[in-house]
Amino acid sequence: MLPAIQREFVWSRDKITRLFDSLMRGYPIGSFLMWHVHEGNAGRFAFYDFMRDYHERDNAHCAPTGPLGNRAITAILDGQQRLTALNIGLCGSFTAKLPRLWANNPLAYPKKVLYLNLLHRGHDDDLGVEYDFRFLTRRKPRRVPMAATPTGTACRTCGSWRPPGTSSARCSDTESRTTTPPAMC
Repeated sequence: MLPAIQREFVWSRDKITRLFDSLMRGYPIGSFLMWHVHEGNAGRFAFYDFMRDYHERDNAHCAPTGPLGNRAITAILDGQQRLTALNIGLCGSFTAKLPRLWANNPLAYPKKVLYLNLLHRGHDDDLGVEYDFRFLTRRKPRRVPMAATPTGTACRTCGSWRPPGTSSARCSDTESRTTTPPAMC
C-alpha cells in the first residue's frame, strides 16, 4: 500500500529497464522504508494500491484502496518508484503514446510488456546496460532467417521443432527437410 503522501509514479520505460539490468548484474538497488500501521489506525489515513498496468492517458494514477477497516497494513514510505517499476515489469504493462499519432487514435497507445532478449551478447552499451530488456507489444512468434538459427526437424502434425538427430516422443510424423526453429521477436 502507498500512503497518500507519496508522489505519483513517474519513471520512464528506460529507467525501468535499467532497474532490471541492475538486478541482473547483482548491483544494489537501495533500501526500502516500510511503515507498519497498527490495527484501528489505518482508517485515519488515505492509502493507494500499487500500479500494475501503467497507461499514460487512461491509468497514470494509483487507485485509492477505499476503506481498510480495522486491519493492520504495511505501507511503503521509500522505494515506491522501484517497487512499482518491478510490479509493472514482472506482472503488468507500460502504455505510452507513440510519437506522431493523435492522442484520440486508438493505435497511439500500444500496450507493452517487458521482455528480455536472451540472444543479446552481454556487453555495456552507450546507456551503461548489459542486459537487453525492452517493452514490446505482444506479437505472434515469427521465424527468423535460417542463417541466424541452428537447423532441425519440424513435425507436420503439431509444428514442434527438434534439434538435428533427436526423435519425436509426441509425434511420429516429421518432415525430412530441415527448417529453422520458431523464435520470438
